[in-house]
Amino acid sequence: MREKKNWLGPALLVVLMAATAVLLLRGQPLSRLAAVLGHIRVGFAALGLLLMLAFVGCEALCSRLILSRLGHKVPFRQCLGYSFTGFYFSSVTPSATGGQPAQVYYMSKDGIPAAHGALNMMLIAVCYQVVVLGYAAAAILFRFELLANLGGGLGLLLLYGGLVNLALTAGMLCLMFLPNATRRLVNGVLRLLVRLRLVRNPAAAEERLERQLEEYRQGAECLRHNLALIPALAGLTALQLTALFAVPYLVYLAFGLTGYGPADIICTQALVTLAVSSLPLPGAVGASEGGFLSAMSLFFGAGLVTPAVLVSRGISFYAFLLISGGVTLCVHLRARRKERAPKAVRPKLAPKGAQSMAGI
Repeated sequence: MREKKNWLGPALLVVLMAATAVLLLRGQPLSRLAAVLGHIRVGFAALGLLLMLAFVGCEALCSRLILSRLGHKVPFRQCLGYSFTGFYFSSVTPSATGGQPAQVYYMSKDGIPAAHGALNMMLIAVCYQVVVLGYAAAAILFRFELLANLGGGLGLLLLYGGLVNLALTAGMLCLMFLPNATRRLVNGVLRLLVRLRLVRNPAAAEERLERQLEEYRQGAECLRHNLALIPALAGLTALQLTALFAVPYLVYLAFGLTGYGPADIICTQALVTLAVSSLPLPGAVGASEGGFLSAMSLFFGAGLVTPAVLVSRGISFYAFLLISGGVTLCVHLRARRKERAPKAVRPKLAPKGAQSMAGI
C-alpha cells in the first residue's frame, strides 16, 4: 500500500504532463513551432538555467546559515544537495508536500538531528511565504494594471492563493511567537475533531501537535538569539524568488522581443506563481502553463505565447526536474554508502555555538 502511495505523485505528474502537452500543442503546427524555437537566442535560455541554479543555491545558503547557528558545520555543496532534493520531491508530490520531509530525512542521514532539520525547513518556509506575499503585494501596488490583465479565472485563483498563503503565514508566525494562545486554539480544534470522530487516537494526535509546537517554539528562540538571521534569510529568499520570476523575462529576450521592461514580466510571473502554487497538483503542472498563457499573452502576443511557455517552463521546471532528479539520486546513493560504511567511534563534543542557542 505504501509503495502505491509513493508512485501516486509521479504517476499523476506524468498524466498531467501528457494532458498539458496535448492542450498546448493542439492547433499548433509542429513545423511552425520548430521554426520559431529554432530562432531563439540560446544564450538567454542558458542564462535562465543559471537563474534556476541561483534559485536552488539561495535556499542552500539559507540552510547553511541556519544549520551553522544550530551548531552544524555543513559544506555548501551538501546543502545544495538538500535543496535539489527538495526541488525534486516538491515537483513530484501534490502541493509540494514531499520536499521538506525528504530534505529532513537526508539531513538526518548526515547526522543532523531531525528536530534541527525540521526547524531549518520551517524557518525557510516562513521566509518563503512572507516574501511571496510581499512580492505579490508590491506587484499589485506598483503594477496594478497587470492585475486586470490576468483575467477573471486567474484573478480568482490569485485571490484563493493569496488567502491560503496569508493563512499559512499567519498560522506559522502565531505558532512561533504566540505559542500559548496557539496551544489553546489547537487543543480546542483537536477536541472538536475528536467529538466529530474525525480523530480516533487523540493521545497520539496531541503528542504530534505538541512536538510540532515545540519545533515552532525553537524556531522563534533561534531567531531571538540570532536576530541577524532575519534580514539575511529575507534577502536571500528575495533573491531566490527574483531569480525564479525573471526566467520568463529572459525568454522574452531570447525571442528578440522588446517594449516591456523586466519589472512588468517579473511582477506578472509573481502573481501567476501565487495564483497556482496552492493548487494540489504536482509541480502545479497544467495550472502554471495555463496561467502563463493567460497572463503572458500581453508580452508575447498570441503567436508566440505557446512557444514561450514551452521554453519558460522547460527551463524553470522540466529541465530542472531532470537535473534535480539526478542530484537526488547521487544524494541517496551517498546516504546509502554512509549507512553501509563502518562507523568509527568518535568522542562526543558539544556543538559549536550551542551556548548561544539556549532552549534548542
